[in-house]
Amino acid sequence: MRLHMLQHVPYEGLGNIEKWALAKRVEITATPFWKNPLIPSLEDVDWLVVMGGPMNIYEEKKYPWLSQEKKAIEQAIIKGKKVLGVCLGAQLIADVLGVKVTKNPEKEIGWFPIQWTEEARQMPLFQPFPKEMMVFHWHGDTFDLPKDTVHLAQSEACKNQAFLYQNRVLALQFHMETTLEGVSLLLEHCKNELETARYIQTESAIKNEARFYTSLETSLHHLLDTLMTTEGAVP
Repeated sequence: MRLHMLQHVPYEGLGNIEKWALAKRVEITATPFWKNPLIPSLEDVDWLVVMGGPMNIYEEKKYPWLSQEKKAIEQAIIKGKKVLGVCLGAQLIADVLGVKVTKNPEKEIGWFPIQWTEEARQMPLFQPFPKEMMVFHWHGDTFDLPKDTVHLAQSEACKNQAFLYQNRVLALQFHMETTLEGVSLLLEHCKNELETARYIQTESAIKNEARFYTSLETSLHHLLDTLMTTEGAVP
């Protein structure tokens, strides 16, 4: 198996996804947009993983490679690949599937619970998960739900937190891949975003929640194991 990552900034990498891929002996390749924005042929790729980043999906003038990236995501979906989008990656999938990505009423940064929908909890992907799960967030935008998708999760601050398309394209607004190192890097590069707001935690509060990392890793690995063996639909 081969996994290709679309990476927008050096401080938002695969995290727990990489741990899973290495354990499964999955070959990992990457497009680091900040230094080499060329996306190779995805013909032999089994998984396309689209990571987060501080840019927005509509900033194509500032980041010209966004147009190429959207085309690559679209082709991966058309060709029947497994596609996973995290945060910005989820928003890019939503945009490719034809719905609006807009500012969320509230920024959501830090550790906040999500609630899985009843439909999600009936699916093998999410059956072992509790109805409510603590996850890590760092986003200011949100998306509408594309046609023919399953709404998977919501939070108090953001109604549309995740969706599944054709049983093989998974969009997660939140971060299950995050590790202690990953959060430290985000705080190093983006802590200017930690304003005083209802759904933005302080740096110290974010750092004090180390107890959630193990459960996030376990849950994500179950999700990826199940997605790997799930037969997805094709257009």
